[in-house]
Amino acid sequence: MTIVLDAMGSDDRPDPEIQAAVTASNAFNEDILLVGDEEVLAAKLEAIPGDRSRVRIIHAPEALDMSDHILEARSKKQNSMRIGMELVKAGEGDAFVTAGNTGLAMYYAKKVFGDIKGILRPALCAVFPVRNGHSVVLDIGANAECRPEFLVQFAIMGNTYAQSILGVQNPRVGLLSNGEEEGKGNDLVRETFPLLSQTDLNFIGNVEGKELFNGQVDVVVTDGFTGNVLLKSTEAVARLIIDILKEELMGSFRTKMGALLAKPAFGKIKKMLDPSEVGAAPLMGIDALVFVGHGRSDARAMVSAIRSAKQAVDKQLLDQLQKAIVSSIQEDQEI
Repeated sequence: MTIVLDAMGSDDRPDPEIQAAVTASNAFNEDILLVGDEEVLAAKLEAIPGDRSRVRIIHAPEALDMSDHILEARSKKQNSMRIGMELVKAGEGDAFVTAGNTGLAMYYAKKVFGDIKGILRPALCAVFPVRNGHSVVLDIGANAECRPEFLVQFAIMGNTYAQSILGVQNPRVGLLSNGEEEGKGNDLVRETFPLLSQTDLNFIGNVEGKELFNGQVDVVVTDGFTGNVLLKSTEAVARLIIDILKEELMGSFRTKMGALLAKPAFGKIKKMLDPSEVGAAPLMGIDALVFVGHGRSDARAMVSAIRSAKQAVDKQLLDQLQKAIVSSIQEDQEI
């Protein structure tokens, strides 16, 4: 297996990517293609301790910025994101990972790979920590405006991800809304509900945030605007909780002693709420394995992103998604 890593994606590029490439190549025993300015990467890679034999540099003289739009991107024809994806397209890598501009990742993924046949819109998929496990949420930012049929395909892809990657046998699929009852929600939610009811998915109806975080649903579908607000709000609340706990527990000698006794429990909570544990979101619906991480990713987050990509390759996620979409199209035609 070979994972292609965009070395020029994160805010602190290329240091987190280089460190992650060395760490992941040793931890997972896989090859990493590190794409970026060869002169810069070679010097920094040489300074990283450990076995670097499974990390290879692929030269890309240009880098995309978070502030770049498509016009700026088109002027940077030899950027690391495009060259990295073309390596996967050519069969030199099995998956592509970047912590770069999400919009441009979508643009180049569609340009280089195209969509899975039959897909109306790709979607970014996040795995949320919930009570007693995890829940798949999509879209979290690829499509601000959606039609009901988009959300149906998101549900199919999320269902496949939950089965293949999380090992859930019959995922419970919910539609994010402001009320559990049928008929609640905006026009998009109300029009999507009957379409999901007609599928073979284990659709449990509308769900609110409390059902998501109580672990009552395995897959939640929504439009990219709402999903992105949900994701960022959740991350902010998680960070707030951790910071407040830290401040309060360090406030006095008594609370410090209590914190010492409860350290294993607090460590578990912190790990569960830490976005770095997942590292990157798969861009599902693209005809390749593409993972997009936070721009502020550190080396640990990038290692997690590489691990997520490796797991998707191991579990043959792309093949499973292709089969699920073909099957859904055939069912629609029969109806």
